[in-house]
Amino acid sequence: MKRKLLFILGSVFTGIFISGQFTSGTVSLGATGMTVKMDTNPTTVTLTLTGPSNSFMGIGGGDLGMAEGADGFIYNSSASRDYTFNGVGVTPSADASQDWTVTSNVVAAGTRTVVATRSLNGGAEDTPIPNAAGPLDIFYAKGDNTLTLSYHGAGNRGYATLNMTAALATGEESLAGRIQFYPNPSTGMVYFKNSGKIKNLSVFDSTGRLMKTPELKNDAIDLTRLKAGIYYIETESKDGTKTQEKLIKN
Repeated sequence: MKRKLLFILGSVFTGIFISGQFTSGTVSLGATGMTVKMDTNPTTVTLTLTGPSNSFMGIGGGDLGMAEGADGFIYNSSASRDYTFNGVGVTPSADASQDWTVTSNVVAAGTRTVVATRSLNGGAEDTPIPNAAGPLDIFYAKGDNTLTLSYHGAGNRGYATLNMTAALATGEESLAGRIQFYPNPSTGMVYFKNSGKIKNLSVFDSTGRLMKTPELKNDAIDLTRLKAGIYYIETESKDGTKTQEKLIKN
């Protein structure tokens, strides 16, 4: 069973909690151009991956690389995302039960941002992920300018440690300083809280096509001319941080 290789539990954790929320923050993954962020709550894990839009992106658990039985998430040209590794140099196998659900997949300026969720326990072929503080060892790789699973190349892989720390839940004091927009759904006018932190705004449709780079006026943008549908607002703050959130346009 691959449970033995994903996110070794027990004494490696500096503290164990059974409730609350934990986050790794955004972690850069070597020279691949990828980043990863993991967030957990008492029931769910959310994985956010960014990287080149023309390459597959893979994350696995543990510090042994593609060892047989290791568990992983791979965004690639197929419909599968949940994988088991079969050893170094061997193509990973898609799990029979695909327990990761991609909730967002947006491409902007050559960078793909994928957000996926699953339950902490996953399925029968998955390893539980703890909702706890402490280090999680991972390995990662990206495709050599291809979305098709294949040899990633020596320079497109590496190892990292995600240091999970307690995060304030939505609605707690950290929310007061966040850039937020409302209402959602919207009929056209979208208003922003903490707009003074905003450097740039971009609006993408559900396929990742840039639709608008609106100008912020009086803490608001006007999306009245956009057709009804699903859009993603990318907010770049003055400290360089970029976030993307879904907007429903009625």
